[in-house]
Amino acid sequence: MKHAVPHDLGRERARRVAEAAMQSYAVRLARYHPKSDWVSDWRARISFSVKGMTLHGAIQVTTDALEMELDVPLLLRPFRGIAIQVIEDEIRGWIAKEKAGEVDDAVHSEPSRAG
Repeated sequence: MKHAVPHDLGRERARRVAEAAMQSYAVRLARYHPKSDWVSDWRARISFSVKGMTLHGAIQVTTDALEMELDVPLLLRPFRGIAIQVIEDEIRGWIAKEKAGEVDDAVHSEPSRAG
């Protein structure tokens, strides 16, 4: 599954959005074991577990979009449309927070949740 969410932040601010979102998910969605690893300045490998399966993907930061790739197993493909909408809504929310200067506040105010 590939999907791009356009932005007008520039590359540096868009990477900041991606980093903040991934930090937030590591706390908020800890039960899914989300992981991210920046393999270059503009690309991160991501993974999380759902329904006993680990899904792998990547986020690429470009000058005008956050591009996501996710390998979705056949069993979970019926939920692809829902997943894309949720991901896009989340990213748009983080873009709005960055534009409002709230990304640092949002990351630091995330409640920590134990498994």
